[in-house]
Amino acid sequence: MKAAIAAIVIYFCVAGVFAQGHHDVRQPEAWNAKTIKWQEVYPDGTKYSLLEGRRDVPGEAFTYAFFIPAGYWEHHWHTADARVAVVSGALRVSFGDKLDKTGSTIYPEGTFLLVPKNVKHTMGADVDTIIIGTAVGPWSTHHNEEHTHH
Repeated sequence: MKAAIAAIVIYFCVAGVFAQGHHDVRQPEAWNAKTIKWQEVYPDGTKYSLLEGRRDVPGEAFTYAFFIPAGYWEHHWHTADARVAVVSGALRVSFGDKLDKTGSTIYPEGTFLLVPKNVKHTMGADVDTIIIGTAVGPWSTHHNEEHTHH
């Protein structure tokens, strides 16, 4: 009888581990310009959403979306590499210590670019633009407020 009870307990413990592992399996997800649910909407017209992962966990990858309205420009840099896909519109980027609209390169929809960590850059758009980016935490963006325009 003790052996039967031990076998049942072991069975349920093992089954529980497998069931728990089953719940930890992530489901596939996909996003496009029309399916992003914006979590943060700012007075300047920009929007942000953390699509998956966490920005504050060292070594953990995360994915985010950012909406840049036509006419918006900002100067900033990040604490980690950013890998960015332009999913709608056209992103304009220039690199340097000051906001630079005229020296910016236009990256149209379908473009993928790498912006290395700690590289100061200007980002803006002439048309409404959405980017989806990936990075690894911990992540923070440092804005040069005197060089941000809309």
